[in-house]
Amino acid sequence: MAQVSPAMPPDLRFSSPLEYDRMLRAAHEKTLAGAPQPGISPAVQQSWQRSLAAGINPDAHLPRHLHEVSEIVSLRRAHILQAVMPALSELLADESTDGQHLLVMADAGGEILWRVGSASVLRRADTLEFVEGADWSETGIGTNAISEAVINGRTAQLFSAEHLVRTHHAWVCTASPIRDPATGLVVGVLTVSGPLNTVSVDSVRMVKVGVRLAEELLRSRPPAARPRPATPPGLVSLELLGGSPTVIRADGQRMPLTLRRAEILALLDSRARGFTADELAYEVHGETGAASTIRIEMHRIRLILGSLLESGPYRLAPAAQGVSDVARVLRLVREGQASAALDVYTGPLLERSTARAIEPLRAELTAAVGSLVRVSGSADLIRRWCATEMGCGDAEAVRELGRLRGLADPGYLALRARLERLDREAGA
Repeated sequence: MAQVSPAMPPDLRFSSPLEYDRMLRAAHEKTLAGAPQPGISPAVQQSWQRSLAAGINPDAHLPRHLHEVSEIVSLRRAHILQAVMPALSELLADESTDGQHLLVMADAGGEILWRVGSASVLRRADTLEFVEGADWSETGIGTNAISEAVINGRTAQLFSAEHLVRTHHAWVCTASPIRDPATGLVVGVLTVSGPLNTVSVDSVRMVKVGVRLAEELLRSRPPAARPRPATPPGLVSLELLGGSPTVIRADGQRMPLTLRRAEILALLDSRARGFTADELAYEVHGETGAASTIRIEMHRIRLILGSLLESGPYRLAPAAQGVSDVARVLRLVREGQASAALDVYTGPLLERSTARAIEPLRAELTAAVGSLVRVSGSADLIRRWCATEMGCGDAEAVRELGRLRGLADPGYLALRARLERLDREAGA
């Protein structure tokens, strides 16, 4: 539970929720303006800073959507908590016409899988995209009870303006992780959320009771019948070239990557010995980078890669090394297969990335392919190379084409004219 200073008695959230809400909102504004207030606990303020660094906008932010609602049905069916949801719904949910609170179950990373509540409270939740498939981790929507339970592994309650995003200030949320008794691993996060007037001194206790019930039900099931969190199938390819980074798994599933996670994976793909969290924070974010932000992203990446992501330092497991499209291009360059390398090299490495560490990797890849093409002795390959986004400014390749085909060759003249135009535009 968020800690509150003596100047802002925590029991006000139960005895005078509206007054407590007013005090917290004032503290929220002053803290974000650069004057930290004792009414906002240090832990919550640290979470705010991580969220802001991840690009969360307190004024207008909606969560990322990891899956469509239509895909959630199959995710639920395979989830270990599928069998305990009926009992939890009976214990904690209120689907009556007057029901005001919402029972929510998220997976271990904070993606919402189940919601149970009245039609009216579901509609209110819809306005915040507090819906199935939405990412309510810290990097997905900012500080909230689910994200705190995910990061800290313990019960959290956030009231009003303890949430970073202002549209959440009308809500109070209590969340607690559920662990598989057989492994000790967190398999979900149980949450009860509702308007401020739904909070009571029993809110935390009731959520903890729900967690104990879920864990007892999991413990009592026969071992052979107890499902385990699915291990991600083997990795077939890590697609990092162009503007749509994707993981392709052995079961054929394509899993799009956020740009930040793709940047981290590109770095891991570039160095077999890996990186520490501090090193990755600096490479991705520069001087303002925080290891805690990287650890949160690593948690999400691990949900995709499973044991293919190793820790201490962070690195790709041997089975995941060399499976990226970048690695395939470099392998073909080393083998001298210029035409095949051009077939695979379809776009710049993470073309939308501005991370300080990506540009050298991008330049290195372009230089490797360009060098191979220039020494190939093939005018056709040079034309193909110069027609790409990566090779369009390769003056050495254009000169080599002129040497091979003559300075009067129409293709050479067209490429030289384009280079001159690019030079003029660069100097303008």
